[in-house]
Amino acid sequence: MTKHSFNFYGHEPKAYKECSSLIRSTNRKHITILNTWFLIVNILYLVFSSLNLFGVSEEQVPFYAGAVAFSIFFEVWLLLFPKSIEKHNYLAVFLSIIQLLSYGIIVSAMQPYMPATMYLVLLVLTSVSFIGNMGVMILFTIISMFFFLWASFNYKTFSIAYSDTYNAFIIATLSITLHYTFQRTRVSQFILYQRDLQIQKELEIKSSFDALTGLLNRGRFFSITEELIRLKSDRYIALVLLDLDGFKQINDNLGHQMGDKVIQTVGKTIINFFKLNEAERGSVANWDLLATKALAGRLGGDEFILVLMNEESKEGTQETLAKLLEALNSVQFEGLNGIHASVGATELTQAVTDIDNAYKLADEALYESKRAGKNQIHFSSEKISGEA
Repeated sequence: MTKHSFNFYGHEPKAYKECSSLIRSTNRKHITILNTWFLIVNILYLVFSSLNLFGVSEEQVPFYAGAVAFSIFFEVWLLLFPKSIEKHNYLAVFLSIIQLLSYGIIVSAMQPYMPATMYLVLLVLTSVSFIGNMGVMILFTIISMFFFLWASFNYKTFSIAYSDTYNAFIIATLSITLHYTFQRTRVSQFILYQRDLQIQKELEIKSSFDALTGLLNRGRFFSITEELIRLKSDRYIALVLLDLDGFKQINDNLGHQMGDKVIQTVGKTIINFFKLNEAERGSVANWDLLATKALAGRLGGDEFILVLMNEESKEGTQETLAKLLEALNSVQFEGLNGIHASVGATELTQAVTDIDNAYKLADEALYESKRAGKNQIHFSSEKISGEA
């Protein structure tokens, strides 16, 4: 086992760092639980000391009042600024550990005729609560033990200090062992969870995206478009069909491998032209459709489909599509002098409820482009509305 893997509880640093968000979230929850418990305990001790009950003298009121004040400050930070806690997670963890262990040491010194218990309990509690770095945990344990034993030998009789020393070494060994064991198990669970998420993402990509082009597949494209229409945004929307010209001749003359390369090139050109990164945006279910400016999918074969929402008029959309055709026409590789395509489009109004009607009109416009000589753009003369 390497030094790095020991520090990260027997795991590779890369795998550990991939779980950093889960580690920060877990630490924040545990800090909140411990601080709430600490606040309640000190409020009780403050009441007891004020009333001089259960052997807690009035002289200790300032100490418990200070502990309550600090824990209230910490609680406000935890509850009102959770993002700040996660951003400065290690600082919050260190403050919590310092707060608890310092408290245990001071309480031990305030009870000179009794062996320490609070410090030892808090040492174990912090060891199983926080995920950080094994080396740092050992360092914190050694430093806190130094101050604990210094306080014991300065404020207690030798016999009690000797007992504290024995107990401290036993509990410190237990704490370090528990810390490594508990946090190794936790990090293992986090890594498995991250791997499950990655597998789910890969499965979603396979079920949502066309393997050859990286564009949405037919089913996913239409389901997202229908959801987009249901949002009833007031944006201008155009549905566009794109069909390659002479694709059969490419397959016959240059081979199916070249045909696949042409399909891939068209997909890549569309992705680059509209700055799409659909496969990298995480779960499709989490997309912000109202912020989406374009969707692109492959229907199958050499047919592609687009939804454009970035323009404000038919003219703007037509100009964008003309630039897309120009980008395709300029493609040059292995005997292929440009990729030509026919384009058909139709406008959708805010009231549209039937994507099938829109598809039918765009398809008619596409064949109008084919009949007119190919490598052209035609818009349907009709606008799709709720009455279509």
